[in-house]
Amino acid sequence: MAETKPTATAKAATSVQVKKRSNAISWIAPLLCIVGGFLIWRFVAGAASGFTNPDPNGGFWPAHQGPKGAFNKMYEGGIVVPILIGNLLVVLVFVIERFLTISKAAGTGNNDEFIRKVQYHLANKNVDAALSECDKQKGSVGNVMKAGLRKYKEMITDTELDTEQKVLSIQKEVEEATALELPMLEKNLVFLSTIASVATLLGLFGTVLGMIRSFSKLGDEGGGDAARELSKGISEALYNTALGIGTSAIAIIMYNVFTTKIDGITYGIDESGFTLTQSFASLYK
Repeated sequence: MAETKPTATAKAATSVQVKKRSNAISWIAPLLCIVGGFLIWRFVAGAASGFTNPDPNGGFWPAHQGPKGAFNKMYEGGIVVPILIGNLLVVLVFVIERFLTISKAAGTGNNDEFIRKVQYHLANKNVDAALSECDKQKGSVGNVMKAGLRKYKEMITDTELDTEQKVLSIQKEVEEATALELPMLEKNLVFLSTIASVATLLGLFGTVLGMIRSFSKLGDEGGGDAARELSKGISEALYNTALGIGTSAIAIIMYNVFTTKIDGITYGIDESGFTLTQSFASLYK
């Protein structure tokens, strides 16, 4: 018998199928957001109507003067501003995308209540009712539990493996299902974590460029007019810092919110796997 068990274990194939999901948004969205950032900077913040002395030549970067409002002053912050606006748009896009994905992965109802219902049905040896609860849950925990329950049901009628091997087979099925679900939850979070660091640096970079430009004018002109230009230039440069820090703050907050939600789902997945293996080991010794 000892020689036939490895053969029986090898034939038990996983029922978990790889789900192919397109991730085109990961490269399309950032490009569109950067382009959108430039368009907002150039044609909204840099609209000729927002300046008392607009540049009649127009072009890629018109030399407008005399901004009428705070948003128009942001235009004078320099070429780094559209990149920062693009970063903010990227953050907003992936916050919405992750919110929808993780909300769907969380499923319906409370995970603890779902697991208790499955435990109740398994205690009564009603696997079909437990599978029905998975269909109602419609989330990652339900998907993993469903894959495990299918293997659970298969192992009940299996006569070739002993109890320990059956438990290991169920555990393997749960692990494979988990390995397919977790990447979907964590996908695209890298954009939030990256922008959380990069946005602040870009803001400081834009500020430094603005300060260089302002002090250069001070050195060239001198006198009271130069001092006014310097104070105006510093004000414009600080828009870069404010935009960078604000974008970074939003990215950090939302990244932490999403990772907390993912941790909760992961805990539910781990608990569901433990529930299946413990139930089978106790009921089908």
